[in-house]
Amino acid sequence: MKSLPRAVAIVSALTLALVIVRNASQAQNADSQGTAAAKQPEDSTPFVTEIPEGYRDWKLISVAREEGSIDDIRAVLGNDIAIKAYREGATQPFPDGAIIVRLAWSLVSSEENNKAFGREQSFVAGAPKNGVQFMIKDAKKYAATGGWGYGQFDNDSGKTVERAKLATCYPCHQAIEARDYVFTHYAR
Repeated sequence: MKSLPRAVAIVSALTLALVIVRNASQAQNADSQGTAAAKQPEDSTPFVTEIPEGYRDWKLISVAREEGSIDDIRAVLGNDIAIKAYREGATQPFPDGAIIVRLAWSLVSSEENNKAFGREQSFVAGAPKNGVQFMIKDAKKYAATGGWGYGQFDNDSGKTVERAKLATCYPCHQAIEARDYVFTHYAR
């Protein structure tokens, strides 16, 4: 029975050692999280603040026509990560780093084309409309908005539109949460 107190002492010592290691680890994690938080921009909103470079050279995902008050035609492009996800059916959810851009133009009748066909039937892109819009997938950074950051930039100046307008993006996309908040299907 003399070994029982020794066993209790060993277990107690091991338990104390584990508590010390756990507390040290938690303190280190808290410090690294504090440092990471300090490195985050002050404005860690769900808004994209810079236009991704080279987006006009990205591949086509689809085209669309929006009627009603918006009344435009659209080209939806994706970076290589988004295109690969679409082609492989890996969009539930999209991988981090996927970027989708929507370009829009007014829809105008083409007199030149209509003359060639002998009737009014052709419509083409007119003036750019409703800014250049982006969705960027980053599940951690944009966790509050389904993992997507949203951006819209003025066609002429390239500046971001007012935040009140950007704040309407996520509520609209919530209607399609089951498709990882993305309206556009891949056109084959």
